[in-house]
Amino acid sequence: MPEVIVGGRVPVYSWCRDIEPGAREQLAHLAEHPFAFHHIAVMPDCHEGYGMPIGGVLAAEQVVVPNAVGVDIGCGMCAVKSSLERSQMERKKLEQFLTLVRRAIPVGFNHHKRPQEERWMPPLESDMPIVEREYDSARHQVGTLGGGNHFIEMQCDSDGFIWLMVHSGSRNIGLKVAEHYNKVAGHENDKRGERLPKNWQLDFLRIHSDEGQRYLREMYYCVEFAFNNRRLMMERLKEIFIDIFGPVGFLPLINIAHNYAEEEEHFGRKVMVHRKGATKATAGLVGIVPGSQGSPSYIVEGLGNPDSFHSCAHGAGRKMGRREAVKKLKFDDEVYRLESQGIIHSLFRRADLEEAMGAYKDISAVMEAQSDLVKIRVELKPLAVVKG
Repeated sequence: MPEVIVGGRVPVYSWCRDIEPGAREQLAHLAEHPFAFHHIAVMPDCHEGYGMPIGGVLAAEQVVVPNAVGVDIGCGMCAVKSSLERSQMERKKLEQFLTLVRRAIPVGFNHHKRPQEERWMPPLESDMPIVEREYDSARHQVGTLGGGNHFIEMQCDSDGFIWLMVHSGSRNIGLKVAEHYNKVAGHENDKRGERLPKNWQLDFLRIHSDEGQRYLREMYYCVEFAFNNRRLMMERLKEIFIDIFGPVGFLPLINIAHNYAEEEEHFGRKVMVHRKGATKATAGLVGIVPGSQGSPSYIVEGLGNPDSFHSCAHGAGRKMGRREAVKKLKFDDEVYRLESQGIIHSLFRRADLEEAMGAYKDISAVMEAQSDLVKIRVELKPLAVVKG
């Protein structure tokens, strides 16, 4: 059950019991937003973001808030189950798989040297100026991982079958769309005398305005691009997998995004639901909640809890900022935590501690805290990970 925090124009329903001060301040701003509907929902992986906490859900009437979607529009997860069993996999072949993955899929700031086939690009619509400007560049970015907390992971389920999982988003095209429309929202709010305090970073666009419609078109394009980005990477992972391990079958792809906004009906009203680092969890919907590097991930089924606006956590959630993790965590200890489990990891230098297991919350506690939001269908334990 959520904790109910009152004091704002609308209450905050929180599944997170240890909200950090910065995120708590942002939630107070959200709760005072003039277009916030009914309540603000906070998932158990909540931590501070830009304008709105990661792990937050905002339902808004009449407006869309670019910073409540975030800069990595459409970021999300995909996973596939293979017919290969753990007992059939030699460590040498697993290491070979990772080597070929790093050659085939650019990570970090790297892009493909050649543009990818246009079939991997969503079709262009009229009046999408940022997407049109970034289109040619994006053809070099589709099928690339990016950096930060994005990853490719090989995992094993409780029945011994191997899974492949990818976490990535819309790369630079999503960033450019987000930055542009956040600035436009500020200008529009100034022009109408509707500007919220600048430090809130929650400027908005009227849904039915020209600029609001333009943002929604370009945002949805980026959501589709992010899906194609993950899908292309997964196709290449499967090709490498078959080359190394022989004929292997795969079940259909599971895909779900966790940075977007869409119109939905809640509490009898049509509202724009913004999920920023939160996953849709309508009743029966299959989703993915990943752990941190070295901890389990989960295939889940939504329970359709109305109090969370049919949402759940998108992962473990940070308990340390990036700089704090590099400063406080001990490199040898973090490496030992992974290697003692036999995980082929991506901690190579001190700077990589940004994404160490110790920088994240306990995923088992997160899952327990949201037992009224999702039920676990499959637990996946990591075998090897590629990070940006």
